[in-house]
Amino acid sequence: MSERILGIDAGNTRVKWGVNIDNAWLHCGAVATVDISRQTQLRDLLKVQDVDRVVVSNVAGLAVARAITELVHASGKVADFVAACARQCGVVNSYDEPSRLGCDRWAALIAAHIAAPALQRPQLVVMAGTALTIDTLTADGHFLGGVIMPGAGLMRSALKNATAQLPLPQGIYRAFPTNTDDAITTGTIEACAGAIARQYAQVTNKVGSSPHCIASGGGMQELAAHLPFPISINDNLVLDGLLAIARSRNPAPQDC
Repeated sequence: MSERILGIDAGNTRVKWGVNIDNAWLHCGAVATVDISRQTQLRDLLKVQDVDRVVVSNVAGLAVARAITELVHASGKVADFVAACARQCGVVNSYDEPSRLGCDRWAALIAAHIAAPALQRPQLVVMAGTALTIDTLTADGHFLGGVIMPGAGLMRSALKNATAQLPLPQGIYRAFPTNTDDAITTGTIEACAGAIARQYAQVTNKVGSSPHCIASGGGMQELAAHLPFPISINDNLVLDGLLAIARSRNPAPQDC
């Protein structure tokens, strides 16, 4: 029987998980990160499923790490928390301090590299969650660097919290907004889409060919239509990277 690997992607807003069996993500679920310590769905899944290994990406802090550790430990398993390193699964990390790269970004880069071995093109790896990250990966797997900025939702919350009269908008995108809600919604979409497009142009100028753009995260739903180039959406990008890392650690981590 194929190895059953439970991947857990703990982000700032949501904790998402899935059990991979024969390269398919099954028994998937998600919960608000603030509710992880008192939710039952993942606990029940661990009781029912015969999981061989548990691999975790956590960028949500120590309290969330403890909650996940306790949930997994109660099922008799050990949670393997991943961290970025200098080289893994064919990806070379060019961060000044490789271990300081976010583990979710690292997993996404690995997944993007493994998913597109025949492209022979650089890749722009975009994750649109609470934060928006835009990372560049060469065709041969070198991570050149990337940018981090607030996601559109976080921008809107910041405007509401830092100003006396601006609301948390319920607006829509319009080329020329004529009310405040639409102006904020449009402005935050333009900021994020513009940053992605600018990085796309930077990559094209640096390597001489346009990148393949692969994206993940709940925020991509409203951004995708405003990008002037095609993108591939993979909602399980981090989970796919976790799967690759888990398999590479059989029997031991690589070059970390």
